[in-house]
Amino acid sequence: MEEFAAVSGISRPTVSKYFNDPASVRKSTRERIEAALERHDYRPNIYAINQNRRLTKNIGIVVPYLSDPFFAEIARNVESLVIDAGFRPIQLNSQGTKVQENDNLGSLRSIKPAGVLLAPLGRTSDRSSVESFCRDVPTVLFDSNIEHLGEAFIGSNNDQSIALVIDYLCRSGEPPAFFEMKEPPNPNAFKRRSAYLATMDRLGHEPHLIQVEGDGWDFEAIGFSEGMRVIERRGLPTDTVLCSNDRLAIGLLSAAYEMGMRVGNGAGCALRVAGHDDHPFSRYTCPTLTTVSQDYASIAEKSVETLFRLIDSGERAKRRDTTLYDATLVMRGSA
Repeated sequence: MEEFAAVSGISRPTVSKYFNDPASVRKSTRERIEAALERHDYRPNIYAINQNRRLTKNIGIVVPYLSDPFFAEIARNVESLVIDAGFRPIQLNSQGTKVQENDNLGSLRSIKPAGVLLAPLGRTSDRSSVESFCRDVPTVLFDSNIEHLGEAFIGSNNDQSIALVIDYLCRSGEPPAFFEMKEPPNPNAFKRRSAYLATMDRLGHEPHLIQVEGDGWDFEAIGFSEGMRVIERRGLPTDTVLCSNDRLAIGLLSAAYEMGMRVGNGAGCALRVAGHDDHPFSRYTCPTLTTVSQDYASIAEKSVETLFRLIDSGERAKRRDTTLYDATLVMRGSA
């Protein structure tokens, strides 16, 4: 910036003032600076500038698996809100591994973010690493909760959403079995399992857990291979299956097709399948997938609003708040 100030004939403080807020300098000065920018093809190094500030304009956004359209969609919503607020989003993907999540947190430390919006891996996270990071950097957790960490948690009300879809499935046919991974990576799955058991008990139905093997985030492959195994062994205790998430359900739909089972309502259908999340692909499966839709927009908006409130106050939260949003039922062809 000093070199640019020298060749443009404008003082270094005035150039700096322009980059912080173009409207803060006189119109004639602004025009001279902008002409010099074009002539010399100069762009400031935003990250270098931020290192000299007590509070940077960087906001970290960390998600567990960006190739999953669910996380891509919620990250897109968060990123847009951060940009609209005049901050610079830095989006990082943990790729479903603890090592990468730790590396992401380390990278964020080095650029001194004003705050971070973190969707942690959950069960497979390095809790001590996440806890240390949250002590040092204002952090709001969203989608996936790790109890007592961060300034706040914003997510979905799994008790409400699971009860909603089970009530519908029981009204419209046989009570559902619950298809899930025995050791799921995301803590939401455990909450959905508990909600399933509680709702079935409340309705007076016998619960059936179909717990399948599998590790990692390749849910469609797990749903397909384990679904094939369960169907081949005639291990379905009912003709209705509620999957812990839509990606498992997509795999199960494919397994049912391979086994010659017709999925859907009405005569000639051997199986009903429902999921959870309203994954972007769920409306294009065959048949289209009945599910419950998380409130992406509200989760993103509340997460960003909570983080910026902390940043604006300059203080850490006195207590950890939790905000959960209800889901809506989406009835489609599979159930």
